Amino acid sequence: MTRVVFLLAPGVHLLDLAGPAQAFSSAADLGLDYRLHYVAEREEVVSTQGVTLRADLRWPALTAADLVVVPGWRPGPQRSAFAPETLRLVAGHHRAGGTVASVCAGAFALGEAGLLAGRRCTTHHDLQETLAHRFPGATVIPDVLYVVDGRVVTSAGIASGIDLALHLLATAHGPGLAARVAREMVVYARRNGDERQASAMLRHRAHVSDVVHRVQDVIDARFGDPLRLAELAAVGGVSERTLTRFFTRATGLTPLRYQQVLRLERAEHLIGHGATVDAAARAVGFDDARMLRRLRARGGQSHDR
Repeated sequence: MTRVVFLLAPGVHLLDLAGPAQAFSSAADLGLDYRLHYVAEREEVVSTQGVTLRADLRWPALTAADLVVVPGWRPGPQRSAFAPETLRLVAGHHRAGGTVASVCAGAFALGEAGLLAGRRCTTHHDLQETLAHRFPGATVIPDVLYVVDGRVVTSAGIASGIDLALHLLATAHGPGLAARVAREMVVYARRNGDERQASAMLRHRAHVSDVVHRVQDVIDARFGDPLRLAELAAVGGVSERTLTRFFTRATGLTPLRYQQVLRLERAEHLIGHGATVDAAARAVGFDDARMLRRLRARGGQSHDR
């Protein structure tokens, strides 16, 4: 039996909690002996979203095989969410050989428990600078989904808690089991920890052009297909020249370059999960792998500028 203890702070974010809880619950439904526990410093915990949760005040007896997860909360990391005794319990579990994980602002509790000093970690992109400032002994890795440093595992926030839980399940029981859990949860894909927190579909949506949003909707849905500029311009109701001007002004990319960024991002995901470059190129719509190799050879994120 493996116990998974969720430590709930006042203002806990529901999805920070529910995502990994669902993953371990689904693993239990598939026959693995996971027992979920919810502990807090008060019996009733009001979530940021307004739902009141009931938690145990007493922690179960834990072994090194068990896991403690600290989901994120609001108002955030400006003040400690837990009493010193609670933080000592978190640190004690790790000291006894157990694994401790966090989602979003939960990393601040790990820092307060002394678990981030000398370690690599991450948190939600809005909180990364604050985390680095509060805990200068930690190495905060920006813009990744989760970071594993020994028996301390930190994730970015919200939906990335699901990725963290699936990773832990894959580590303990193999990728096949994690894939079954992901399928049960109707998760599109199990993402690697070093994938970016914001996909290209999100990074280039911070604008107010209705025309460009309509065209992006088409490219997002069909980035693997050949898309003519004339077809996209018709979707936007403008000329090809006007679309190119609007699109570049709104996103910093031409429509073709934006499509290439989406293809490359998806291809990198496939390669990260074992696909060959040739297979990934075909899957995302390149006629052959040469273009994909050229885009990858540019290195870093230069293709996204």
